Amino acid sequence: MFQFRLIENRSMLSILLILPLFISFCRGRQDQFKARIIISSDIGGTDPDDFQSIIHFMMYANLFQTEGLISSPYGLGRKEHLLKMIDLYEKDLPKLQAHVAGFPTSEELKSICKQGSLEAAPFQGWSKSSEGSDWIIQCAKKENDQPLYILVWGGLEDLAQALHDDPEIEKKIKVYWIGGPNKKWSVNAYAYIAQNYPNLWMIEANATYRGWFLDSESPEELKNDQFYDNFIRGIGAMGADFKNHYNGHIKMGDTPSLVYVMNGNPDDPYGESWGGSFRPIRYSTKNVFNRNSSIEDTVTTYSVVEWYFKGPEVDIPSDSSCFSLEISNQKWPGYYLGAGNYGVRYSSKKPETCTYAMTSDIPGFETETGSFVSVIPWPGKPTNEDYQLGNNWYSDHPDKAYFIGEQQGAKTVSKWRKEFLMDWAERWKWLK
Repeated sequence: MFQFRLIENRSMLSILLILPLFISFCRGRQDQFKARIIISSDIGGTDPDDFQSIIHFMMYANLFQTEGLISSPYGLGRKEHLLKMIDLYEKDLPKLQAHVAGFPTSEELKSICKQGSLEAAPFQGWSKSSEGSDWIIQCAKKENDQPLYILVWGGLEDLAQALHDDPEIEKKIKVYWIGGPNKKWSVNAYAYIAQNYPNLWMIEANATYRGWFLDSESPEELKNDQFYDNFIRGIGAMGADFKNHYNGHIKMGDTPSLVYVMNGNPDDPYGESWGGSFRPIRYSTKNVFNRNSSIEDTVTTYSVVEWYFKGPEVDIPSDSSCFSLEISNQKWPGYYLGAGNYGVRYSSKKPETCTYAMTSDIPGFETETGSFVSVIPWPGKPTNEDYQLGNNWYSDHPDKAYFIGEQQGAKTVSKWRKEFLMDWAERWKWLK
């Protein structure tokens, strides 16, 4: 008995001696394998939730190797919106640093803010280089064994342009894109990427991200309209600003892309993560009409829908925007394809019955009208026109058990709602 206890004590002594070395090793590994990220955001454009997501990002910025913050707006958003948010971060930074090391300085974050494309891609899917697209290429071509994660919170214009300008970066990047409504606005850039870069490592989250803010099963204190009052109000410069966006109600629909690379194994889309769990898709649905569609025509929600038709021959450059497609009081540009041919794309963000009208100021252009029905699940039944994808394109979980209403895959995020919100609440305490 005495000999056994001696061996046990010696074993315990050995563990105590090596424990600090083991902890140090683990900390070093954690620092070494911080995910490399670029965030492409439409902050300041059409949706205020990017301001909320940027605040969340900055409060966790010690966990990443952040290599770029790109303003890729729809509308009025600009790089200056990112810089103003970093000014708020600078005021709160000392309190963040008092709790944990590794937060970048405000100067470091400002130095990697870049202006992306200010215009939606034309029908061909790419246009001209921007500071943002050039920066994606520069970061992707660094000598580094780790992949560069491109987290796209808005349109794909800068990513599509970067791939067009330097196709070799396809092998060096991994993309998590918040699709859905962004796919509707960025459909030409998406079509270009799916057609020409099917082997890109891509998570296309068209509905999964909605699990971040669909809160019907949440405890009362974590409801979207309660979280601000319970955990944020009156705390720090970033907390004071948070109220300015959606009146403080939690949305942050882009944040799942960020937490995907900070929780779980980002190289495994099948795995469990606060940012969702995904399944591979081998095709991306495309529906092509060489006529006006009608109520008898059904397309898959989130698919690319294309209409082609003949019209007057005009003396304008091919790929010029010259007519409008109007659906639900919103307009999308249509393009002249040359020789009297016209084309336009659209992507429905939800199951719906749509009517449309195509109008133009071109003399002799006849107003085109029609309708269609979009249905779930995505990617739906294959068509002869689909984009054929490689082995690394992932999207919303198709199992009905993970739907929230019509939102495919949303429960793979919402199941973690208490964990990710309470973890964030702890960081807000740091700013008191």
